[in-house]
Amino acid sequence: MTLRQRDTSAGLSLGAVPSGGERLDLEWTILDEEHVRWRHRFDRLNVAVSPTRATQISAGRQAVSWGTTLFLTPADPFLPFSPADPFRQFRGGVDAARVRIYPSPLSQIDLVVRPSQTAAGDEVTALGRGLATWHNWELSGWAGSLYGDVTGAFGAAGGLGAWAVRSEGTLRQIDGAVVFRGAIGLDRLLQVGGRDLSVGVEYQRDNLAAANPGEYLRVVLSEPFRRGEFQVLGRDETVVFTTYQLHPLVGLSGLWLWNLNDRSALLAPSVSYSAGDEVSVSGGVYIGVGESAVTPDRPLASEYGLSGTTGYASISWFF
Repeated sequence: MTLRQRDTSAGLSLGAVPSGGERLDLEWTILDEEHVRWRHRFDRLNVAVSPTRATQISAGRQAVSWGTTLFLTPADPFLPFSPADPFRQFRGGVDAARVRIYPSPLSQIDLVVRPSQTAAGDEVTALGRGLATWHNWELSGWAGSLYGDVTGAFGAAGGLGAWAVRSEGTLRQIDGAVVFRGAIGLDRLLQVGGRDLSVGVEYQRDNLAAANPGEYLRVVLSEPFRRGEFQVLGRDETVVFTTYQLHPLVGLSGLWLWNLNDRSALLAPSVSYSAGDEVSVSGGVYIGVGESAVTPDRPLASEYGLSGTTGYASISWFF
């Protein structure tokens, strides 16, 4: 259930559950007034059968996650989280038919057919993915038809010393041209003052995105954007993230999302508190920094300059 006040800003917008393109009519509006819109949705509604111990077949609304990196995941074709999303405990479901085969305990074959209905029209995605482990590395790759475009992807995650290395990328044929989208990241868990400190950084190169503010209008009017395929708008973006365990019940987090092309940034400090075995409380603020002047020829002077300041608070209850 989502109860949300409409945002008057043209920048950052927060939502509790990612969604987009679902064909099944499993959501409805309870209240829609001038400043408040209250919607409800079933985000899991599927049937599954296991004809063998190594095979599972499912159909309906379900979560499918193929990303390898943590925040910038251009090779995840099924509703990836926004890198600035504070509500990451629950992944949005997609309407799909899926077959999973497990040749061994450390390998998997995943076949997914997903019909979607977006602002770009009615389309079908059909992809197959293989995943296996080699030494201390998890390797994966998928290929098929993504919204009608021939697409292939790879992913790799493993360790180099004390650092975790994660990378992924896609090659996609669009209008006769092959477009690359990829990301790579490093992260590590440290001990500082007897407490856990996790740090990480990721960089994304997206040749489908905008190289400068003059291209933002082209991007937001494109079919990939109308389908919800963009996590960020910039061609070159990086994110730095950290979490520190201030107390066994209190955690501090910070996120810095930086568009390297227009130099705008989104800063997001937050705090979380474990109020019980089943209840956690968190809150934070998002601060957008960057050029905000709007002209008829350039409605977006920068990606994050129009975001302003947005605060949020949440209570999570697990039962």
